[in-house]
Amino acid sequence: MDREAKLSVSSLPAEAPTTTISSQTASGAPAGTGALSRRKLLRYGLCAGACAAAAYGAFVYFRRRIEHTAALTGSEVFKGDAPNDRVWQLWQERGWVREARHYLKLGGNVACRLCPNECLLEPGDRSHCRNKVNVDGTLYTLAYGNPCAVQIDPIEKKPLYHFLPRTDTFSIGCSGCGFRCLNCQNWHMSQRKPEELKDPRGAPIRLQPRRWDTLGHGDMVRASMFPEDVLALTRFHDCPSVSYTYSEPIAWYEYMLDSAREVRRLGLKNVWVTCGYIQQEPLEELCQWIDAASVNLKSFSDEVYRTLNTGKLQPVLDTLMTLKRLGVWFEIVNLIVPTYTDKPDMIRQMCDWIVEKLGPDYPLHFSRFIPHHKLLHLEQTPKSILEQARDIARQAGLHYVYIGNCEDAQDGGTTYCPNCRQEVITRRGFFVTSMSLNDGKCASCGTRIAGVWKS
Repeated sequence: MDREAKLSVSSLPAEAPTTTISSQTASGAPAGTGALSRRKLLRYGLCAGACAAAAYGAFVYFRRRIEHTAALTGSEVFKGDAPNDRVWQLWQERGWVREARHYLKLGGNVACRLCPNECLLEPGDRSHCRNKVNVDGTLYTLAYGNPCAVQIDPIEKKPLYHFLPRTDTFSIGCSGCGFRCLNCQNWHMSQRKPEELKDPRGAPIRLQPRRWDTLGHGDMVRASMFPEDVLALTRFHDCPSVSYTYSEPIAWYEYMLDSAREVRRLGLKNVWVTCGYIQQEPLEELCQWIDAASVNLKSFSDEVYRTLNTGKLQPVLDTLMTLKRLGVWFEIVNLIVPTYTDKPDMIRQMCDWIVEKLGPDYPLHFSRFIPHHKLLHLEQTPKSILEQARDIARQAGLHYVYIGNCEDAQDGGTTYCPNCRQEVITRRGFFVTSMSLNDGKCASCGTRIAGVWKS
């Protein structure tokens, strides 16, 4: 960690020892002596059976976890890194702590079931995504109501080109990520703990419409913004949607989910900007409240996922299939990183899979790599490679293919009608310059253009 990036709460004086978590359990022996009634025997027999079943379940889980850890690079947890007593108290007083939603209790240990990393945390441990801790055998998130980035963006920046074009989206982000991407452009957020970006000391601050114009830049460090505040600010800024973005929202799932529910309550839309690395149960729960997703399909190679991102490919493909099945609009982003994801054969395999499994109408955005984080030694992606990738995608049958982060790419942001090939939307950077759509249809031939065009 860069020393200058630490916020003061990380160096709070230890007014109490680091939180001590007990792993001892009650004896469980029945009170009293003497002969047991048939009812008691039945009760204790059922308890014994339940314990045996739990023990077997734990055995199966631990065996699978060992196999999983052996196969996955970078899934280590942070041992003994839960906040000390003083920080934990301050976090609770601010309301920045919530019990996690998707996990298993295994005695004093807990097993997170949110993403495929499947972190197994002993008491006092911190998860791989940095946001969750095991305190007294319960899994808690520390990233709740405490965003470290709040901004109003054009929806095209996410990038979403076929979802409510020409509208603004209220964008929020918290710390943490389950990946360790070598090329991460927001590593200062994604690779940080909540305590390194937020400081709960001093008078509480709520980000609300009545205080929006009075807050300075330094106030953000200690400000709270709870789900009801997200809704209020979205309405205040007249945005039809909220985007959960900048870092990986899966790492702050509970905050995203509660905010999405609140936002949907008044008919506004929710946008999930994600790497798609999530398990099926939480994904299906989230899809009830999400209206659109921008999914970063980082490569079409398990080996590249392990080395570049410390993840696996199949869970992301599963996410895309689930989004389609549940009717959530999505667009795919593929960052072309030189020497990693710039192989024409890999790009061709990816595009063929998209057409076969998802169909030709979900947009694909090829994005130019700019040197960041741990890949500063690489050059930016040549324009010729981006244009070659677009040609491959079109040849595979995809109807809507774009080039992002490359202003000199010809027609990089233009939407063409798949039937008559007329321009229906033109863009410059993140901004729409012209639209020829009538109720979501091509103005020239009447062909339906896939997407969500009305809020």
